[in-house]
Amino acid sequence: MTRPASETPYVLVLFYSRNGATREMAEQLAAGVESISGIAARLRTVPPVSTTCEAVDPEIPAEGAVYASLDDLRHCHGLALGSPTRFGNMASPLKYFLDTTSELWMNGVLADKPATAFTSTASLHGGQEATLLTMLIPLLHHGMVYAGVPYRETRLLTTQSGGTPYGTSHLAGAQADRPLDDDETALARAQGERLGRLALAMRSLHEAT
Repeated sequence: MTRPASETPYVLVLFYSRNGATREMAEQLAAGVESISGIAARLRTVPPVSTTCEAVDPEIPAEGAVYASLDDLRHCHGLALGSPTRFGNMASPLKYFLDTTSELWMNGVLADKPATAFTSTASLHGGQEATLLTMLIPLLHHGMVYAGVPYRETRLLTTQSGGTPYGTSHLAGAQADRPLDDDETALARAQGERLGRLALAMRSLHEAT
């Protein structure tokens, strides 16, 4: 499927959020992307995974970002992947969605596109870096070019909560009620800005194939 030439390129900010912390991070990354002229951010989420065999969730959520489709992923110029941690790994709803992307993988649709990841945890040492590293694996299988947060973002050296070179992280607290602090917000926006710049710069690589 060919993208219309007139359509504004976009970064897909794809996330799963149970209590809202990861969604808040996604919104900050999207703001960072859209601070770069010439590219937009597209916020999308995924539905929860049900333990029953019959789907009971509506096709469109009642509020917030709509559910992602494979076409959202197919036509993006960059991808930011966000999830709370589940035992040092991404949450199963996001993994379930990624498991449906074999068609895109077989055709190399995402190859040479930049990608990044972000996460939120209840505790400071609750698996932030492990989660980000496991989220990196499917992106590499798709041939994407991973972009973390470089140490020129000096808040990586001063943050007392979230923030890693592998991607932005957030300490949500045991009740998931701790908002993003200044360091986490600044790092998330910087991560989005970097991804937006890279998506524009690398656009010719994947559009030529």
